[in-house]
Amino acid sequence: MSSAERADLGRVLCIITGASRGFGRTVALEMSRLVKPGSVLVLAARSGDDLRALQAELAESEAGRAGVKVESVAADVGQTEGLEKVVRTSTEAFSGDMDHLVLVNNAASLGDVSRYAKSFTNMAEVDSYLSLNVSSSLCLTARVLQAFPQHPGLRRTVVNVTSLCALQPFRSWVLYCTGKAAREMMFRVLAEEEPDLRVLNYAPGPLDTAMQVEARSKTADSSIRKSFLDMFAQGQLLTCEASCAKLMKLLLEDNYASGAHVDFYDL
Repeated sequence: MSSAERADLGRVLCIITGASRGFGRTVALEMSRLVKPGSVLVLAARSGDDLRALQAELAESEAGRAGVKVESVAADVGQTEGLEKVVRTSTEAFSGDMDHLVLVNNAASLGDVSRYAKSFTNMAEVDSYLSLNVSSSLCLTARVLQAFPQHPGLRRTVVNVTSLCALQPFRSWVLYCTGKAAREMMFRVLAEEEPDLRVLNYAPGPLDTAMQVEARSKTADSSIRKSFLDMFAQGQLLTCEASCAKLMKLLLEDNYASGAHVDFYDL
């Protein structure tokens, strides 16, 4: 452990979107182990059943027994009412002795990877994708920062779960690459505008999740699809736990450049 690494993240209000499964679920579990008693995790996702199952698991965990609370919010963050529900639950959960606000923008979708860019003529389809994957992240982050303004004694950290696709084009992945690139630039701008805010763009690497199954089975471009199939066959996909461990280390050490793109393989 680095001498600069904190023992914990403090007494935290942590908001995680897309928390019901995959990487978001793992972030919730790992985060619960690194916060002080009195912390609250606000977990948002569309699947209420999966959220309640995670909430029950956390309540029975060592963190839950030690006094870490969990609020689950079944909401579509791609809709204004969903964002409002997340922010309302978060403000109600915040207490004056909390010293760290953490927002993890994890909710995302792959989009239709079975087609190439020239097929996307329907603006409503593209707008719907961007609403969930770009607009919601900006609007939720803005609402959270307004609800919890900077003041002495409060650290604020915003994490954007990004991807290599924010930097590199993947054929037949036009929606996903566009969304990730736009979202990452959005958080880079935020880091420039808000010097007191800690902003991290974390690319977790190729994870063994449902999204990866979709990528292997539906990607139109044969070379891209084969690369994912080969990674799966050769056991090169990462577990959510392995990738999340590096994210937690980044947050504990807190020495990344605000706004930076940090990939799993950089660490």
